[in-house]
Amino acid sequence: MPSTELHMTPESIALAVEQPLPEALRRTVLYFLALGRPNVDDHWKSLQSEEAFEPVRKRLCSVLTSTITTASVLVATNGVFVTTGSPVSYFDYTSPASHCLLLISLMLAMIAMLTAGSSMIRWLHNDRYWIQEQLKPGGYLALSYLLSIVTPVFFVAWSLHCFMFAMLIAGFSSESMICRVITALWMVTYLVNVVMMLMETMWKYARYG
Repeated sequence: MPSTELHMTPESIALAVEQPLPEALRRTVLYFLALGRPNVDDHWKSLQSEEAFEPVRKRLCSVLTSTITTASVLVATNGVFVTTGSPVSYFDYTSPASHCLLLISLMLAMIAMLTAGSSMIRWLHNDRYWIQEQLKPGGYLALSYLLSIVTPVFFVAWSLHCFMFAMLIAGFSSESMICRVITALWMVTYLVNVVMMLMETMWKYARYG
């Protein structure tokens, strides 16, 4: 009877350890979103000296600071909209759909503040040697490292979108024609910005891919 035992060479074991996730997922999503590159080559080079690492630390801390600021504004704004009624009759954001989206936006913004704050503490207190150890295995430690950069931005982006959709529902449900026209112009502006961001992302990926 033929043996069904699976034989793996040291090279194949190392490859399996280094690539526990699908390559497409790692390249097109996590690496690109977290580092702005389809791989970690440039980021790894910045970890080889303090002079090269310090600008990277400052840049990522700046991103996290902006994320915390945006999340704080969303928490305050959503808190006002959730706890108060509409001051005008032609823009009612207290409908069930809008109110639910505002609550979701509030919760996501609070989560964004917590995750961004913890990531900020992580970046301020860890040196490049610790980050090198995180990236060397290429497994779930590397995944955790990349997610610590992406997750706060992800939550604040979804919070902002939920708030925007709540306002769009309230605007298009208005009885005022002027309010509906302004809401439509706002939506068109949003769609144009999304298309421009996608085009810039595709150009950047094509440049560094």
